[in-house]
Amino acid sequence: MDLFQLQTFIAVVQEGSFSRAAQKLHRSQPAISQTIRKLEEEINEPLLDRSSRDGTLTDAGQVMYEYAQKLLNLRTEAHGALTELRELHSGKLSIAANEFTSLYLLPLLDEFRRLYPTVKITVLRSLASRIPDDLLNHNAELGVVSFRPNSPDLQSISVYSDRLSFIVHRKHPLSGLSRVKIQQLGAEVFIAHNVQSPYRLKVIEAFRKSKTPLNMTVELPTIESIKKFVAMGNGVALLPRIAVQEELGNKLVSVPVPELQFERKLRLVYRKRSQLSHAAKAFLKIAQSFAREREDYMYAIER
Repeated sequence: MDLFQLQTFIAVVQEGSFSRAAQKLHRSQPAISQTIRKLEEEINEPLLDRSSRDGTLTDAGQVMYEYAQKLLNLRTEAHGALTELRELHSGKLSIAANEFTSLYLLPLLDEFRRLYPTVKITVLRSLASRIPDDLLNHNAELGVVSFRPNSPDLQSISVYSDRLSFIVHRKHPLSGLSRVKIQQLGAEVFIAHNVQSPYRLKVIEAFRKSKTPLNMTVELPTIESIKKFVAMGNGVALLPRIAVQEELGNKLVSVPVPELQFERKLRLVYRKRSQLSHAAKAFLKIAQSFAREREDYMYAIER
């Protein structure tokens, strides 16, 4: 049983004759008759009362007619749903990110929502180290990380260049300086993020090499809490520039420290062998457009 057989059967019933059904479907009358006979053979039931001239349905024909209409209606709905997906009137997009990398997403998501307001977006919070596995396990379609995953099954694209910023309260003694050396920071209290990262290790190593004490006497769980604590006048911090841009010039000041100018790239990551959804492809196009228009953004596919 196929959809053309059902379409032919419905036409015969609605037109009341084989000849008119043949005209409607642009087929010959023998071809229509053969299609109906084959359908009857497959279900082992007569569908039409051949003794009548108007194509009266048998009991089996009445049941088949109702289900044939439902099936063809489902086909129409399926075509419509697929069209909506292609035109991004529906669909969903899931992205795995951590607290820091999700900051990169916000401007892109703002533009995505403006263009495709009916697509559902979910940003799944995950530890950076787990995001590659989230993608490989199909828990998310895209991921944002600050390192290049070593899995051969993942494709990464460099999309943003960020660096650590040394942050102090605007009334801090160092706030008015154009730059400071790492040796001047030995007496400072650093408000640290309690999540381990490669850049935390780089900072620790930089202080060790300069033979300068690193006093991380306060550790907090989020970037937002660190910013607020420093803005209250408690200690200093090293935070991603993207995380503090809006606060600079208000209560917070960034002071360059040449020995701590660690740059890092953010990457969009996805499964190589998976067919990206229309929503994911549209998101990548927005990322490309940002790379053309904004200084810190880029779009470099990594091999």
